[in-house]
Amino acid sequence: MSFHPTHRSYWVYLLASGPHGTLYIGVTNSLERRLAEHKSGAADGFTKRYGVTRLVYFEEFRDVTNAISRETQLKGWLRAKKIALIQKENPLWRDLAEEWSGVVVDSSLRSE
Repeated sequence: MSFHPTHRSYWVYLLASGPHGTLYIGVTNSLERRLAEHKSGAADGFTKRYGVTRLVYFEEFRDVTNAISRETQLKGWLRAKKIALIQKENPLWRDLAEEWSGVVVDSSLRSE
């Protein structure tokens, strides 16, 4: 999976606290910024409370409606199906954001 946005993009992403831990599904128009928020603790709520910061899966969309529909679909899946999706693309449950350079963590950032 590669992360190279070249146009207006929307992202559905899955975070995990580990291979057998808590999962979180979100949608954003700036995956890099949103990940910085999660990793720095600037994103108050579920992910901060449960330490869910490892990016294990993401999909890119050009239309926000499609991204929101996909997020809703994934949230409706049973945990086992979500895990199978992650395992297919990222069997080692690597933090896919570790490969990105230049992620600026700024606690003043807020998601849209």
